[in-house]
Amino acid sequence: MNVEVDDGREYSLRDIERVLKLSRAVVIGLVKSGYVVPARGPRGAYRFSFRDLIALRTARSLAAAHLPPRRINRVLKDLRQRLPAAVPLSGLAIRALGDRIVVQEGVQRWDADSGQYMLDLEVHGSGGQLRVLEHAEPAVTESAEDWFNRAWEAEPRDEEEAIDGYLQALRIEPGHAAASVNLGRLLHESDHLKHAEEIYRTALRHHPRDELLLFNLGVLLEDLGRYDEAVTAYRDALRSHAAFADCHYNLALLCESTGNKLGAIRHLREYRKLIARQG
Repeated sequence: MNVEVDDGREYSLRDIERVLKLSRAVVIGLVKSGYVVPARGPRGAYRFSFRDLIALRTARSLAAAHLPPRRINRVLKDLRQRLPAAVPLSGLAIRALGDRIVVQEGVQRWDADSGQYMLDLEVHGSGGQLRVLEHAEPAVTESAEDWFNRAWEAEPRDEEEAIDGYLQALRIEPGHAAASVNLGRLLHESDHLKHAEEIYRTALRHHPRDELLLFNLGVLLEDLGRYDEAVTAYRDALRSHAAFADCHYNLALLCESTGNKLGAIRHLREYRKLIARQG
């Protein structure tokens, strides 16, 4: 049984984009549809709870299947309205199967668009009689995404379990970007800096333009005192995502500390512009 642990933290829209790899269009659409109802912070900025993150994780699995944002928003909104309020969507398995979205709760499965239950049936004819057999559910092999989800849920209560889960995800899919980001961060926080660097650099071989991997690598290189390499990592991150406010801020501080005053002014100015725009 999965236990949802609400750690009391709040998450910004940027946090949601970074952690879940969901586009802003999908998140905003789900807020407007009432699928999640975040609180409001200073200047009306969205503040998401841990439970909101759990609910939005469902949308991520559908986005990973390359379903269009409009369809994800519609299906999840309809599903929320169809189910009793006491039934949390986080307790359901919602996946794309070809061009269909299938919802599973226990042994029951239904089509999210039509609401019709689905059975795996096999028809046999022998001795002049027709027999219809319902297949037993096949054993499900856990995927890298399954391990990632388990590790992500474990983070607030058991860091070691989370690290093990992310490692399992990477054994199955060495280039899993989100698992690499989270595992590298946990290793960095526990002072396993060299191991964290290995995780980031391995992931970057698969995703050389991933701005969050590059940003986290930059933070790590700063802590290792390798400032020139950190500057390169931050600049590479900004080439991929020029509106990465935190990256501009870190680069401004690093430029200031290394005597590049013009660079510090430029990146701090860009950071302030982006923060004002987000507010």
